[in-house]
Formats: sequence, structure tokens, C-alpha cells
Amino acid sequence: MATDSCLLNSEVELQQQEELYQQLLLKTAGKVPSEPLDSKLIRPQPGMCVKTLSQTDNQKIFVNICQSPSVPPPPELSRDELVTLLQSEDPTGYRVPMSLGEPHTEMDNGSQSCTAYDVVISEAFYQKSLKDPLFQQFLIMVSLEGLENKYHLELSRDWKILKNRKFFGSVSEQNIRTKSQPVIQELPQTPEFSLLVEPPTGRPQYLIAEVQLPGVRSCRALVLDVGEDRLVLTARPNLFHLDVFHPLLVDQGGSVAQFNTHTQILTITMPVVSS
Repeated sequence: MATDSCLLNSEVELQQQEELYQQLLLKTAGKVPSEPLDSKLIRPQPGMCVKTLSQTDNQKIFVNICQSPSVPPPPELSRDELVTLLQSEDPTGYRVPMSLGEPHTEMDNGSQSCTAYDVVISEAFYQKSLKDPLFQQFLIMVSLEGLENKYHLELSRDWKILKNRKFFGSVSEQNIRTKSQPVIQELPQTPEFSLLVEPPTGRPQYLIAEVQLPGVRSCRALVLDVGEDRLVLTARPNLFHLDVFHPLLVDQGGSVAQFNTHTQILTITMPVVSS
């Protein structure tokens, strides 16, 4: 069904006027302070609907990426800066302000139950993404990353933008903060790990590191750097950090790593070139 954005804008304006009127009535009765509220209720405008899958159970997931002028835009980013960012180890380090709504159950065209999420971003940044496919790709990527971090999901990156619908189900109102909160930076923990030599006796052929990473659900959250005598591992977002030297020289190119999502243990096997 086609959506008239002019009608949506009118509804938003009427709702904002009604909210202001109700607040004035409450203030007159002395029931609310005169200071601005820390949050407000908004009705986001539909933007695009992205279809993907949950990698844990292969269920359909629909992400409604909506827009609102009430959400602040991210820091200015040129296309050249975006290209450099996407080539970096952590492209999601560039923070896009967004509001992540609660999941809601919907029915797809085959009358099968599925889950939809609403992501609300700045109207200006959304409009920018419509003009450049690279910004659109980045917007979808950070939206999926945000949902994964908040709801402990594992979403497929093989997504599809639905051409004939701007949202799936119904877009709900959301509360967004109007005052910034102080940022508390959590320091990453040093994970438990062990270093084993194979074979245990005689000339060592392999150095095996086993790192316990509770709470890490996917290898996409890991950044690993194997040096000749050093191992550096980071688990995003800011969960774990390991930086350890070992007494054996290893073959960096021949080293392999495997993450077990059930045990949440990363195993790194490094061929020894010298003792």
C-alpha cells in the first residue's frame, strides 16, 4: 500500500501539538516540573524495510528502518571517509544515533509467524542514504549491528530491501531521549586462556591457544592479530582484550583460528618455526 509522506508529516505535527497541549495543562495544574522532559514519545516515519534471517534458527527477520527529525544526525561523514571506514577493522566504530524498538510478532505472506524490529534514525541521515548506495549499505549494516548487540541476535548479512513496502507490520511509537546521558566507558576484561604445546614432549610443532569468551555469540565480533611471538585479540563491543607474548616463534600465515559458538571458546593453532 502506498504511503503519503505529506499525511504522515501532518499526523506527526498534530501529535506534537497535542502532546504540547497536554503538557501545558499538566503544568497549569502543577503536576509536572517546568524543566524539559528527559524523553519524549515520537511516531517515526516509515523509510525502508529490510528482510534477513536469524542465523540461530533460520527464521525471517524484518527490520523497519524509520526516520524522524527528533533523532540527532551522526557526525558529518564524507564518501571518502566512509570508504576508509568500511575498509577498517571496526567500521561500526562510527556511531549512528538510533532508537531500537522492541521486537513485535507479525505474519508474513505465507501466514507464518515472523519477527519485526523498528530502528529509528535521523531524517537527514536517512535521506542521505537514499542518494548513495554506499551510505545505504552502511546504514543497514549498523542497524543490524545495533539490534544484535541489544537483543543478543545473530543476523545474516545476506539481506534484501523490499521494494514495494516501506515497513512490515505497523510502526509503533517510541520514546527517545532528549537529554544526552553521561557515557560510561566499560573497560574490556582479560579473558581466561591457556597455551598448549603439541606434542607435549620433544620438539614442539604447534602452539595452541584456547581463549574463553563467554557472551560472544559470533566470530564477527572478534578481531585477531597473530604475530611471530605475540597474540592480540579483541572482542567487540569492548568485551575482552588479550595481549600476550609467548616464548615460541610461530608461522603467522599458517596459523588458523576456529570459534565454537556453543562453548564460546576460540582455538588458535599456530605452527612453530623455532623454539
